Amino acid sequence: MQLSRPSGTAMLRSVQMTEYAGPDGLSDMQELVQRTWSPVSRLHLGDVAWERSVNARRSSANWRTAVWRDGDDVVAWGWLAQPGHLLMTVDPGRPELAATVVEWFQATADGPQLAAGVLETERHLLAALESAGFQLVDDAPYYTHHWISLDALAEPVVPEGLTLRHVQQDEVAKRAAAHRAAWSDLAPSKVTDDDMAEVMSTWPYRPELDWVVENEAGDFVASALIWLDEQHQVGLVEPVGCAPEYRRRGLGAAVNLAALHALREAGGTKAVVCPRGDDGYPQARALYQSFGFRPGSRTLHLLLG
Repeated sequence: MQLSRPSGTAMLRSVQMTEYAGPDGLSDMQELVQRTWSPVSRLHLGDVAWERSVNARRSSANWRTAVWRDGDDVVAWGWLAQPGHLLMTVDPGRPELAATVVEWFQATADGPQLAAGVLETERHLLAALESAGFQLVDDAPYYTHHWISLDALAEPVVPEGLTLRHVQQDEVAKRAAAHRAAWSDLAPSKVTDDDMAEVMSTWPYRPELDWVVENEAGDFVASALIWLDEQHQVGLVEPVGCAPEYRRRGLGAAVNLAALHALREAGGTKAVVCPRGDDGYPQARALYQSFGFRPGSRTLHLLLG
């Protein structure tokens, strides 16, 4: 006897939604990201961990999350940064839920113009946004996933007087200072010591995958953090930085390579990093490509209103 498949309406009726404010809901988001991750996914465990740690904890009113479950399984989520920007992950096996997430976003956002970002390979998300009237912005800044295999890494080298090592769990203030220094001449970082403490206590952070270049005074002058998804053996490089006065000395490549070697020792087989792909900020892309990363899929930016 052949059983009929439940209708789309019946399947949607079995799904329950829960809303959160601020940083709550992180574990649900990470569960779905890890379960459905593939090389064509935009988000990695580390993306969610980093962004939630440094952004969502600051103002609960400005960060809304909705999670959809079918029984015990998380099958979709949407993350709204007020007044109107959406990130979402939807199980590719449940593409009909993408429209549900977009509807929630439109009903919850405060802004007169709504925006959303997806990877070009996430066709089920793109289709839901376009069906709701979102239009692709061709000249918007975008990011390109870059990939590297860990089987043939160059050896990291730093000039005399500088040291490569990984961070210790009790070095929160020094690690936060390194991040702020790296962005001091660009878009000044708002990352506080408390933010960094949150990052360093958020799964799957590992101090042995958080590498720095230390000067003779004991200051961290360059850094690279990698988040490992053990299930898929893939590490995300996020974030990376170098203090302005120490640039053009090969420290960016060295600290990344040191972190990648540590990632391989921890069981990783490949890594991904997501620099700007347009010409608005080409320096990061050039750095990663200089020691072996190669470009893949790009992000898309869509607007409504």
